Amino acid sequence: MTPNPQIMEAVEQLSYRVTVGDVATQAGLDVNFAQQGLLALASDAGGHLQVAETGDLVYEFPKNFRTLLRNKYFRLRLRAWWEKVWNVLFYLVRISFGTLLILSIVLIFVTIAILWFAANSSRDSNSGGGGSRRSDSGGSGGGWLFIPRFWVWDWFWFYDPNYNRYPKTRSSFDRTHRTHRTSREESELNFLEAVFSLLFGDGNPNAELEERRWQNIATVIRNRKGVVIAEEVAPYLDDLGSQFDRETEDYMLPVLTKFDGYPEVSPDGALVYRFPELQITAKEQKAKSIEPYLVEKLWKFSQASAGQLFLAGGLGVLNLVGALILGVMLEDVALVQELGGLVAFVDSVYWLLLGYGTAFLGVPLLRYFWILWRNANIAKCNENRQALATEFEQAQPQLQAKLQYASQFAAETAISREDLAYTTEKDLLQQEFEQSDKIDAEWRKRLESES
Repeated sequence: MTPNPQIMEAVEQLSYRVTVGDVATQAGLDVNFAQQGLLALASDAGGHLQVAETGDLVYEFPKNFRTLLRNKYFRLRLRAWWEKVWNVLFYLVRISFGTLLILSIVLIFVTIAILWFAANSSRDSNSGGGGSRRSDSGGSGGGWLFIPRFWVWDWFWFYDPNYNRYPKTRSSFDRTHRTHRTSREESELNFLEAVFSLLFGDGNPNAELEERRWQNIATVIRNRKGVVIAEEVAPYLDDLGSQFDRETEDYMLPVLTKFDGYPEVSPDGALVYRFPELQITAKEQKAKSIEPYLVEKLWKFSQASAGQLFLAGGLGVLNLVGALILGVMLEDVALVQELGGLVAFVDSVYWLLLGYGTAFLGVPLLRYFWILWRNANIAKCNENRQALATEFEQAQPQLQAKLQYASQFAAETAISREDLAYTTEKDLLQQEFEQSDKIDAEWRKRLESES
């Protein structure tokens, strides 16, 4: 059984000495799953079991347990290698869309220039005076040299968002450009990453929503020392069911299943919920501050700066307009066949260029309206959870009897090394010798109580 990454992270965050309840709370995992995962991890990573006099278990791990696991498991080494490779591959995918945009623009406008010059040459030859016109236009033709200089001049800025530290030997034009750029909104993305962000966004902000939900619920239970009422948990859930389900508190069943809890019934018929596994910890826990209800994050259109989005959008418009102009010029089939080469190639892939240019502007537009719809739903869910939290706060006076009944089951058992009866770190005979005084004192206490 390959060790679970969430359990390994929880062990590291909890200083390598944990109980099942500690891990279930930290990672928001099912109690039984956390128990099986800890046993597997202890077996594979050289961990130790510590048994308290109460019979409760503590797991202790060496701080280099990840290294031990990597040496033992080829699959873990392969996963670590793949994560590094995937980071590189995904970065290349992200910058490929911006690179394609730039290549598309260059390809389109170079082809337009070739077609334009060829068409003008043809007209000038037919009029008989083309030679002098081409000579007269030489001065303006020099302007075309500005185009490649424009692209080469600051090429690395597209790849590196921090490429704004120009040396003092740069030209005054570059220094002016630097002043303009450093005054704009900063972004951690380079330009090519910003293009990907414009097209597809920056991922789901709520990818870990379920993990956060169960972490919050477990923290509420821990803060209440292992016993809660349903009204405390409700603001962290989504679907509470019908009014009947709310009255019977059926929505607590998944919580009981996940954290191995059970209900206690008060003399008045009220229900409180007890979670023994979350009452045991490897060290004394302080109450943690927690949001009063689960807050789902709103989707953001892009993490790119406004300047990057404006530039990317502007290039997208330029690309599409250029593609439309090119389409008109490519209708001269005879000229295209005469020129051949690059022009013929662009003619063969023209619909791909036009499709890319259209999608480049269409995808962000569709995504913008989808985000508006999605955020409206998220805001509604957040409002519902907030209403449940407010309802609990306002109803606390009426719930005092229920909370008081729950408090009698509240407990927290912190297992220190002094409380251990047995550990796999040491030989059994050595442990019996070290605890001989403790065992003698226990026997004397028993004899005195019997007499």
